[in-house]
Amino acid sequence: MSKEKELIVISGATGISGSETVRQLLRKGYCIVAFDNFFASSIDSIKDVAQHPNLMFFEYDICNKEQMQKLEVLLQKLTSQESVELSFINYAAVVHTRHFYIPSSTFKINVLGMKSFLDMAVRLNAKRYINCSTSEVYSYGSYKEGGVCENDPLLFATAEESLRTSYAAGKLQTEFFMKEAVKDGQIKGCSIRFANVYGSNELYPEHIIPYTINAIRNGNTVKLLTNAKNTYRTFLHNSDSCSAVIALLETPSALDGSVYNVGTGEEILIPDLVNMIAAKMNKKVNIIYEGKRTADPERRLLNIYKIRKKTNWTPKIHLSDGLDECVKCS
Repeated sequence: MSKEKELIVISGATGISGSETVRQLLRKGYCIVAFDNFFASSIDSIKDVAQHPNLMFFEYDICNKEQMQKLEVLLQKLTSQESVELSFINYAAVVHTRHFYIPSSTFKINVLGMKSFLDMAVRLNAKRYINCSTSEVYSYGSYKEGGVCENDPLLFATAEESLRTSYAAGKLQTEFFMKEAVKDGQIKGCSIRFANVYGSNELYPEHIIPYTINAIRNGNTVKLLTNAKNTYRTFLHNSDSCSAVIALLETPSALDGSVYNVGTGEEILIPDLVNMIAAKMNKKVNIIYEGKRTADPERRLLNIYKIRKKTNWTPKIHLSDGLDECVKCS
């Protein structure tokens, strides 16, 4: 089927990942119906493609039943006019770290919102559904040599220690929804557990990379949590995370209901990340440590052998190059 006959429905389309996926799909010739409620984004993130003839955008909330009913009616009309193949990509989520500890918000959007969007896809006989999950589901079991694999045991932090566990548990539940729908023959799809995604269009000044750039530019002092002294992370450039989504979307054999890690093998200590950014800005930096965040594992490294084997996808942007872009565009 030609891409002109394929329609991609994207939730959370103006977020850091949704907006880049919209651009990449448009460049590949797909038609898109996209929506976002601007909870964590802005229409400015897609202003470069807002008038594209293959894009329809709506300011809709995935948890607003009336708006989702309107969307479903529209999709029914679009698919009834001619033979059109529907695919869904769900980016709608509470992903900012400050919201990890609010179970009511994470449950409403991540669990109920995802399930209702999946149910819509099934009712419309959509062919594919990509469920964007998170590496947070690994919780305390998020490191081993070579990276944690999709089938490794999960070791959650206790609820008594941190409400953050609710975010990971909610995302894990969406993976089960995905598995069930595929197992029952309702749709083809998969879930993706992302590493820490970053990019030059990051709108959250609190996230570590834009926060560090802004802090150094405004006074050379960067405040980190005390546990950051021994915390390692891998950072995945947004362009690579989105190309992974599309690689899975375009690989029928990968849409088996299972889970795919998407990350890089570049692991870095958080203070070293701060110093690297400072060096790229030709600045000296003063790091101050204060406070602590609970249920935050020291290391999170993902094994990406599975997605590489299935799709030949591999990350292309090294952290140093990605940071150069962030510094230049900030």
